[in-house]
Amino acid sequence: MATPVLDKAEAGATASPYITVTFRIRRFNPELSEDAVWEDFRIEIDPKERVLDGLHKIKWDLDGSLTFRRSCAHGICGSDAMRINGKNRLACKTLIKDINPEKPITVEPIKGLTVLKDLVVDMEPFFQAYRDVMPFLITSGNEPTRERLQSPEDRERFDDTTKCILCAACTSSCPVFWNDGQYFGPAAIVNAHRFIFDSRDEAGEQRLEILNDRDGVWRCRTTFNCTDACPRGIEVTKAIQEVKRALITRRF
Repeated sequence: MATPVLDKAEAGATASPYITVTFRIRRFNPELSEDAVWEDFRIEIDPKERVLDGLHKIKWDLDGSLTFRRSCAHGICGSDAMRINGKNRLACKTLIKDINPEKPITVEPIKGLTVLKDLVVDMEPFFQAYRDVMPFLITSGNEPTRERLQSPEDRERFDDTTKCILCAACTSSCPVFWNDGQYFGPAAIVNAHRFIFDSRDEAGEQRLEILNDRDGVWRCRTTFNCTDACPRGIEVTKAIQEVKRALITRRF
């Protein structure tokens, strides 16, 4: 039996997986100018790759001065949060094919925090709000001699808010935070929720009083921006409402 053979035309007809994509990036370098500018970069990339891969190609092959944060590249560290096509996302979790690569992909820093350079913002105000809500287990008495046990039902009470990776996507999507950087913001409230409703913790009242401040939980206007922006799927607005309810009823 004759062995089937592809002719050369058929053999070379395999289509390339790469497409040409334009990245439109908001650039800012305080050493050069006080104004930010938009700059376009055209690259060849597989649409199944991520926006982070595109930024790497630009930095490594076209312009080494492009500045952005990234670490794990797997949606765990939360360091590469940025605005992509007008929405807060993690660059490492956003596929090129999912954001209409036929049009320029706009990339800019998250809002509400001071831009240091290009896509890098000053995260200190964000982390200060996080520290202010005491995001750690507080108990009294002697050090336990065995593990503090907790029922599955008690653990489930705050399970959702343990998923926070401190990317600031929720906080920097909040209009209240944009207009007043003194607001604690959704991420800080989420992390307070995680301990307020922990049956092993004894500082729930203290955290509630911290969030009862004029820059605390009552500033929330329930726009759901934070929930939509969370890359971990946390029901942020629900957590904020539960903290408000706990402040009113003092039951948690």
